[in-house]
Amino acid sequence: MFVAALCVASALSFAQDRTTQQGIADYRAALQDGNPADLNAARGEVAWKAKRGPKNLSLESCDLGLGAGKVKGAVAILPRYFADTNKVMDLESRLAHCMVNLQGADPADFTASKIFSREGEKPSMVEDIVAYLYDESRDSIVNVPQSHALEKMSYARGKQMFYFKGGPFDFSCAACHSEDGKRIRLQDLPNLMQSGPAQAAFTQWPAYRVSQGAMRTMQWRLYDCFRQQRFPEMQYMSQASVDLITFMGVNAKGGKMAAPAIKR
Repeated sequence: MFVAALCVASALSFAQDRTTQQGIADYRAALQDGNPADLNAARGEVAWKAKRGPKNLSLESCDLGLGAGKVKGAVAILPRYFADTNKVMDLESRLAHCMVNLQGADPADFTASKIFSREGEKPSMVEDIVAYLYDESRDSIVNVPQSHALEKMSYARGKQMFYFKGGPFDFSCAACHSEDGKRIRLQDLPNLMQSGPAQAAFTQWPAYRVSQGAMRTMQWRLYDCFRQQRFPEMQYMSQASVDLITFMGVNAKGGKMAAPAIKR
């Protein structure tokens, strides 16, 4: 009798979980009907091609890794090593580099408080340009390089950071993202150590967050993860952020870019 009761309870729990999963899937499918990030991308294209700054130049000669002005497929091979800076850079740090060096922008303007728009605010120009560049690389295959010594070091540091525990709750990235089947409320927590989930996670950011009414970049995603872990504030475009994105990108090799996506 006791064993039978356990079996019934287990079956009911499984059925409830399946119902919950289906409900979440239906909700996410409904979100896909029109992505407001398309507007960000449209504004971003205009900003990318516009002449601005003290030097009155556009960003069309910016080299994102495929040569000056070439944007299609560029984000699928970032972060990567750039010889002109002797650094591994992600899209946002490379974009900031081009805005400063090509257009004469003030480096002090590239901080989280100035780049990340708050709820209800107009998106920053960087957020719009990021949306445009990702949209131009939609369907490109992820192949974040690991041929240069600094690229390998970036990946190694990113992996170390992924497993590092700290903060008041002794948390790490791995606490949420190294096991299958984890979820917080309606949010699945992808296992970033597995190829399929890593590809899905990496290729769908940046994304428009329906709950915030804003398009959010990959740098913002990591910034918010650190906030939720109660870690010290992650500095915008810091080495730590680039290393974590490198780690994620290498694990996502072979995935197809699908950003900007739309999230709850």
